[in-house]
Amino acid sequence: MFGFGKKAEKAPEDRLAELEKKKDWAGLVKAYYEMGVAAMEAGDLNHAQLWLHRADTIYSADDAIYEKVGDKLIDDCSDRIGDLEDEDELLYNAVPAQIEEKAEELNDPQLRIWGLLSMARLVKLGQRLASLPGCQVLGELGWAVDMMFKSMREAPTQEEYQHLMDVCNGLYELGDSPAVSGGEAVEVPDRPPFQVFDLNGMMTFLELNGCMDNHLRLLAALSQGREDLPEAENGIVGCALLPDYYVRTGAGRLEEVPQIKAELERIWSDYAAVRDQLPLEELERRIGQYKQLDILG
Repeated sequence: MFGFGKKAEKAPEDRLAELEKKKDWAGLVKAYYEMGVAAMEAGDLNHAQLWLHRADTIYSADDAIYEKVGDKLIDDCSDRIGDLEDEDELLYNAVPAQIEEKAEELNDPQLRIWGLLSMARLVKLGQRLASLPGCQVLGELGWAVDMMFKSMREAPTQEEYQHLMDVCNGLYELGDSPAVSGGEAVEVPDRPPFQVFDLNGMMTFLELNGCMDNHLRLLAALSQGREDLPEAENGIVGCALLPDYYVRTGAGRLEEVPQIKAELERIWSDYAAVRDQLPLEELERRIGQYKQLDILG
């Protein structure tokens, strides 16, 4: 009657590895949700952003998980994410807002090149992650960047167009794959392992897919001589910041993380380069350098 022999329930953060191993996605959603709620109530908005978005990503990817989790948790999680979107001081919100403002000063080709420069900085990390099961498509980012940049000067072949479509579709499928939420990770020299899920911070899979899909629609419209061309989007520009990785691995104030500070400098340097119409040859050289860059270093 005194409860001897009963096991104390593990804290949600202590249950993660077990839930990932069992592929208990609904249990993982609940653990992430509980961690997000606790962080939010403690005023730790970065961790609240991290954990609540992870919960949202998993239950949004599969109807069966959605139904198993239930409306009560999902509604509250969505409401909390909405509240976090109103926190202007969060880097998760502040940087995209600044990018949006700067994007208004660029024309369509300039905005597309700004995005490609950021995408190029994900190439090295993508190659590393491509070694994980189900993540092979991330190894195609370098080819995709080169093809998209080249196609802004000359029309692609049908084979190139189809290959980009395959990469685009592969990224869409990966975004809904357990490979993202199952804790899969790669080693990083002198730093904690990098999880595939750490790309979720700026919804990287969605933005990569959206950027490529937009470019494919542009190429199709141009080939048909249409005047109603799709407008360039700017969501990809901030995706090499990787805030989820630094929050998850214990960073303090994100704006003071050296890698984030360096990435912000690159973002604004790239903006100035495309705004000032740096020659295409110079931009191509910059893309080549970025493709070799280890942004976690």
